[in-house]
Amino acid sequence: MQLIQKQRLSLSLFFFLSGFNFSSWASRIPTIKEHLSLNEAELGTILLSMPVSSLIGLPLSGWLVAKLETRIPLTVAFLLNSLCLIGIGLANTAFTLILALFLFSLTMRIFNIAVNTQAITLQKQYDRKINGSFHGLWSTGGIVGVGYTTLLVAFNVPMVMHLASVAVLSVLAALYFYRFLLRNDRSTTGNRLAFGKPDPYILYLGLLVFFAAVCEGGMFDWSGIYFQQVVKEDVFTAGYLVFMSFMALSRFVSDRIINKIGMATTYMLSALLIFVGIGLSILFPSFWPAMVGFSLVGFGTAAVIPMTYTLAGASQKYSPGIAISLIATFGIVGMLIGPPLIGYLAHAFNLQISFIAFALAGIMLIPISQLFFKLEKATH
Repeated sequence: MQLIQKQRLSLSLFFFLSGFNFSSWASRIPTIKEHLSLNEAELGTILLSMPVSSLIGLPLSGWLVAKLETRIPLTVAFLLNSLCLIGIGLANTAFTLILALFLFSLTMRIFNIAVNTQAITLQKQYDRKINGSFHGLWSTGGIVGVGYTTLLVAFNVPMVMHLASVAVLSVLAALYFYRFLLRNDRSTTGNRLAFGKPDPYILYLGLLVFFAAVCEGGMFDWSGIYFQQVVKEDVFTAGYLVFMSFMALSRFVSDRIINKIGMATTYMLSALLIFVGIGLSILFPSFWPAMVGFSLVGFGTAAVIPMTYTLAGASQKYSPGIAISLIATFGIVGMLIGPPLIGYLAHAFNLQISFIAFALAGIMLIPISQLFFKLEKATH
């Protein structure tokens, strides 16, 4: 096997395992909510710890990626992130859960910047788009994680044993595949942040990631509870599973779709799918309409972030690592606002009405993407 193939395989595995880890904890949110006797507002407040810690990690992640080969922060952060799963499983109070989620999110932030920087660097060695497939594997890992969770829930396996088994598997795989990651990829230019007037190129891309993150992050955190409380489905992981499945499907075919219809049209299609999917789920909150609606939302949100990260790699002002770090910050703010906002809206009104926020965020992809491509056309 050629070196470039080993690098792609290794990077693919890290994307897969990251999705597996994340969905393993996220699909246990209803269990955690019940275990700690939390209402929607209290859960929303606890979930704030994740985007807050990711935001705090911005300077650290950007500095590490700029100063070191990305494989080093990538692997160390992934190993620590995996071990944090055990802490989440052991949390018996709101405070210990917040602490575990804070550390989990901080290490995930560093890992995400490093792994996406590697993906953009490897993308440049191919004559076709491959970035969507990496994110597709993240979603596939998420599907496997939800399936694994569903199986263990059915057999009444304690959450701490479930998350510990995920952590051990991830650590062992990471220690083996670390050696095949890209080396000597530290960028020598574009590593300094320029303070002052925001770069419109980065600003528009950041806003696209922001609105996608509001939808994606909110669906990760609330889809299980929506199916449990609104759809009244005993197997509460069904909505999360169909959402993740169609995210994966979309990301595996997104590169082909983009090549066929272009990025501008893909953003518009994504926005419409999110809007229609959420609308269907709200208007007809029964099992099959909600399943179809969540599948449309998954298909719609999937292409936005990998597509936007690919555009970030073409920034003329910043290196790929810094550009992705800056744009990812908008995503963190989206995560900061989205899930807690749904919790507060659900507490004030109801969960069904609160999901309107996702539809509005999705439709905003249309005007923002139009502004970006107008700017890109004017500067080239």
